[in-house]
Amino acid sequence: MDVFPIEQPADLDAVRNSYDRVADNYVEMNVGDIAAYPWLRAALDGFAASVRGLGPVLDVGCGPGNITAYLAEAGLDVSGVDLSARMIDHARRLYPDQRFEVASATELKLADSSFGGILGWWSLFNLPRHVLPQVIQSFARALVPGGHFIMATHMGDGDRTRAEAYGAVPVTWTTHLWQPDDLWEILTAAGLGSVAELRVSESVAGVPSLVLVAKRAED
Repeated sequence: MDVFPIEQPADLDAVRNSYDRVADNYVEMNVGDIAAYPWLRAALDGFAASVRGLGPVLDVGCGPGNITAYLAEAGLDVSGVDLSARMIDHARRLYPDQRFEVASATELKLADSSFGGILGWWSLFNLPRHVLPQVIQSFARALVPGGHFIMATHMGDGDRTRAEAYGAVPVTWTTHLWQPDDLWEILTAAGLGSVAELRVSESVAGVPSLVLVAKRAED
């Protein structure tokens, strides 16, 4: 089990409550529909092909479970976790055959070398900049040799404080924008090697999208 404690963000409860409030609109608006983004879907397909047969896969910040279900259809043994209980309610309703639990990325207790793949698919950008490296280090330890980590996030500089989202629902969270070089530095420090990088100029958030895939070295 992961014995390295991760600092809990000061705004964790505010972010959790915000996602509980937006969950219904998020689902109604079909925000996470991967079919609308062929380049992102291609990245997920490549991830699935790379980790198939390596062991269980964990979708961290799974929201209403659409990506978890997509990967399950691709033949992966995948489960999802999300800090929002309301998001997990939707995930369990929409995909009753899949496994979902309520937990933040900072609250997981992951056993070493226990997952063939881990996702942070647009689910890590709310983490403070000093906390994200701790989370990624915990993911790296949890991967089996040869296991892959994929993350998707908003690319750019600086931070954006949000007061409303998904249909003008009141929220309290900060979106931290990232440049690829800064994220690769974090991934490398965690012991993960570069596999792939995808930059997509358009996104629903109004900033470019960034997908990085990294791999734990094989023994």
